[in-house]
Amino acid sequence: MDLLNTLVDKGLRRELPSREEALAVLATSDDELLDVVAAAGKVRRQWFGRRVKLNYLVNLKSGLCPEDCSYCSQRLGSKAEILKYTWLKPDEASKAAAAGVAGGAKRVCLVASGRGPTDRDVDRVSETIGAIKEQNEGVEVCACLGLLSEGQAERLRGAGADAYNHNLNTSEGTYGDITTTHTYADRVDTVQKAHAAGLSACSGLIAGMGESDEDLIDVVYSLRELDPDSVPVNFLIPFEGTPLAKEWNLTPQRCLRILAMVRFVCPDVEVRIAGGREVHLRSMQPLALHLANSIFLGDYLTSEGQAGKADLDMITDAGFEVEGTDQVTLPEHRGGPCGSSEAEAACGSGAHAACGSGAGSACGSGGGCGTHEEAAESPVAEVPEARTDLVAVRRRGAGTDLAPNA
Repeated sequence: MDLLNTLVDKGLRRELPSREEALAVLATSDDELLDVVAAAGKVRRQWFGRRVKLNYLVNLKSGLCPEDCSYCSQRLGSKAEILKYTWLKPDEASKAAAAGVAGGAKRVCLVASGRGPTDRDVDRVSETIGAIKEQNEGVEVCACLGLLSEGQAERLRGAGADAYNHNLNTSEGTYGDITTTHTYADRVDTVQKAHAAGLSACSGLIAGMGESDEDLIDVVYSLRELDPDSVPVNFLIPFEGTPLAKEWNLTPQRCLRILAMVRFVCPDVEVRIAGGREVHLRSMQPLALHLANSIFLGDYLTSEGQAGKADLDMITDAGFEVEGTDQVTLPEHRGGPCGSSEAEAACGSGAHAACGSGAGSACGSGGGCGTHEEAAESPVAEVPEARTDLVAVRRRGAGTDLAPNA
């Protein structure tokens, strides 16, 4: 398949594919799916070998958010019956983090609902970061606290934070359809603040909210321009009690095509399968490891995930290995060692256009290179079955007296 050969060659050179090529990946048929996975898998192995990085979420403050993000169970007006609690104490958060680290997690992600942190909140999170770092040698800490004000990213960096997460979620053109209490530009600004402070930027998307293929391409190309080190790909969990409860638009095959497209557009960044993988990928989760090099271990913010042991068994059975704290995630040209022996030839070879690694990484602000032929239409798919039985509200771990899933 000429398209896939072209995309593999570009991925190995860290070269941006055209928008038409990216759209064509999303338009491939189910008969071509394994070929797509195999092609994107070559790019994944070039830069990350067969390592899988494990991340662990700690929800520091759950529910009661004043923002109206339609996809979120913690949103203003949400009727979802999730856990609601105010800030965990630093020792409570550290204890929760330790469970994830014991399960194999290399990074702990500290998340709090809300528009953005107050200076007092930053102090509180800084104390929590210190407690986690003191008790867990070598662990990375990522903060996700909403929109940042001036100076807050620097304070978090000074407290020992390694990264900051703030997702773009969807395309700029459709952002106003899912959120009205802040803007797409606000989100971009926070990612840029994290970058400027020396934090590793983490920013991704949510698929399955009713967006078009063009919307998916738009947000992924925007992410490439922003140059995050990690791109989490979330698949919408349609919580009852939220405006998007009826949006069941994803099949396992569709999820795999989306992950493959992200890998081709951002070949050398940490692509993380985030929320919703159990709900939408289901028994095809192991195939996704050939595309992404990072997953969340155990539960999510307000929903339960696959058992931690099942995650570890899946990684081993699929022929992958858990990335250790002594291993650097990113390839050499992004600050770490090359992911495989083949990558050593490409690292430092002068290949240009790394995933957003400079103003010239995308061809103009539109991002597309080459000709602008009409993209192939997406195949007509049956409406996926609504698997509400797979959406389990988290009732254990942080904010409860029950042991966490790690």
